[in-house]
Amino acid sequence: MTTKNILRNNTKLQCVRNKRGQTLVEYALVLAFISVVAVSVLAAMGTQVSGTYTTIDRQLAVANDGGVVATQSRTH
Repeated sequence: MTTKNILRNNTKLQCVRNKRGQTLVEYALVLAFISVVAVSVLAAMGTQVSGTYTTIDRQLAVANDGGVVATQSRTH
């Protein structure tokens, strides 16, 4: 094998390694973007989800009490 062929093979290997690294970086960027979007959506919908869970919690509490709705006592 000549020096010229060795240099060509090394250059080809470097290109393959560079493409693998580039692909890894692209996947990391896509994953980061998806993560940012998911966190943003969850933050925006947080109050709605919290309200839904509060409603479910209240309904389950009423069901556990045998259907009796708890009332606050009033002082007259």
